[in-house]
Amino acid sequence: MRVRTGTPVPPVEFTPDAVTLLRFGAVTRNAHRIHYDTEFARSEGLAGPVVMAQLHGCLLHRAAMRFAGPGGRVLEVAWQNRAPAHAGGRLVVSGTVSGVDPVTGRVTLDLVERGGQGDQGDVECCRGSAVVLMGEV
Repeated sequence: MRVRTGTPVPPVEFTPDAVTLLRFGAVTRNAHRIHYDTEFARSEGLAGPVVMAQLHGCLLHRAAMRFAGPGGRVLEVAWQNRAPAHAGGRLVVSGTVSGVDPVTGRVTLDLVERGGQGDQGDVECCRGSAVVLMGEV
């Protein structure tokens, strides 16, 4: 795949449910109740269990890896959480190529994750970037 500045990153979609959040919390040793206990999350002013910050990063990584293709590598991922995402809400990561280094072959991606549930609508949950090396075509 030939990439240049402005090339779109195809969307990656994921809808985390309560079981996914519980399991992700277990493997990352994040036992905070706002991620799996609906009543506790509500007592903290949230609409329900919220997606962990690290899961947002994993979704950005997934989008970068799919873009890099077979044999490609993700060298860096960075992100900043902007709004909560809740269990049951669909998340979509997309973006564009913001830079290509012809010497090193590094491709920089600007990524954004949008999601929402119910009256939350379509909100920007996080924004980030990734640096990849493209796989062989």
